[in-house]
Amino acid sequence: MSAQEHVKAELKKLSDPEQAMKLQGFFKTGEGEYGEGDIFLGLRVPDQRRIAKQFKDIPLKDVQELLQSGIHEHRLTALFILTEQFNRGDEEARKRIVDLYLGNTAHVNNWDLVDCSAHKILGEWLVDKPRDLLYEMAKSESLWERRISMISTFAFIRRGDLSDALALALALIEDGHDLIHKASGWVLREVGKKDQSALEGFLSEHYQHMPRTMLRYALERLPEERRRFYMKK
Repeated sequence: MSAQEHVKAELKKLSDPEQAMKLQGFFKTGEGEYGEGDIFLGLRVPDQRRIAKQFKDIPLKDVQELLQSGIHEHRLTALFILTEQFNRGDEEARKRIVDLYLGNTAHVNNWDLVDCSAHKILGEWLVDKPRDLLYEMAKSESLWERRISMISTFAFIRRGDLSDALALALALIEDGHDLIHKASGWVLREVGKKDQSALEGFLSEHYQHMPRTMLRYALERLPEERRRFYMKK
């Protein structure tokens, strides 16, 4: 039995059909929805993290097979393993992981998959490198690549580097999908936690034409009177 087959077997032991049905509704897997056709086993995230740690040293080819699975928990566990390996890897190992990640964005295809991995892998990789790729991804037809571009900036924000987060929020301000509005607003909220004046500088120029969801998320940590001011648009 291969390493990825062992991981799948461990995940299957904890499957819960009732919970799987709930998750398929929560992650919008119905026809025409953003997670259309996704399949769940019904596992809790902490259990997947535990299994990922147990198998953190499996070969990348096995991680890739997990990531290309049609089962959501296989893909999420693969991303947890990739993150574990990225954190412990040298520059060469990290480059291989980033290449694998970028070559499989079609399988990083729900918001939880993006949000657990983009900043921890791609964002961390780009901390000391040119970030043109994120601007290319922000123009992608893929909803998930656009969200990856935005969520990746958390790695920069954590270090007080806010410029790309603000620039990408502006680049995506007219995006038509609610999941991008949420991601952009969430990123802006984190910018405001680091530097309220930077957030308010962005808001003063753009709040009147920001999507309402994006605006609400961005305002969550501001004082009440400032929230009321911006919500009067």
